[in-house]
Amino acid sequence: MSLSLVAGLGNPGRDYQETRHNLGWILLDAFAREKGLVWQVQSQLEAEIAKWSRPGQPACILLKPLTYMNDSGRALAAAARYFKVAPTDIAVVYDEYTIELGRLKVSIGGSAGGHNGVASVLQHLGDGFVRYRLGIGPKQPAQIDLKDFVLGKFTPSQQSLVTQSLPHFLQGLDLLVTHGAEKAMNTLNRKDPNETDQP
Repeated sequence: MSLSLVAGLGNPGRDYQETRHNLGWILLDAFAREKGLVWQVQSQLEAEIAKWSRPGQPACILLKPLTYMNDSGRALAAAARYFKVAPTDIAVVYDEYTIELGRLKVSIGGSAGGHNGVASVLQHLGDGFVRYRLGIGPKQPAQIDLKDFVLGKFTPSQQSLVTQSLPHFLQGLDLLVTHGAEKAMNTLNRKDPNETDQP
């Protein structure tokens, strides 16, 4: 089953553009570019919206909350009400420090895992949404405060890895939105993105 709304979590403003915490926004921006979509600010929803019209399928709404990361759920819940979309038809794209940089994982349900944006979504929207988690880990140096790590910028070598991983992330998101969570989880939740099923 295809999804109707995809939200990328991040922080607005130039200071946050290339930070690890904005990887959800980075991917959604790339996805919109790939599909030739245009972002429009919807002030009543406190978000930027892009609409992807798909042949033979309902339109999919892309959303970037403008409420800052820690209040992401407010904008997402408002959009869900406005577009009449159930949590089960929503995917949330965000950074995950417990997953290695360059890898991704698709899941449904669970705790916020220390991610304030996800905690806000759980608070305002409830659970049941699909999580498209993009790795930014491991946290280095180990003693760094988590907030300082996620709000820090990728090193040149890390940025290179993100750039290399972007096509895989984009293909995975397209698969998730078009074919649903079960197909995406079965296909994408491999340790190695190049891994194939054994005969």
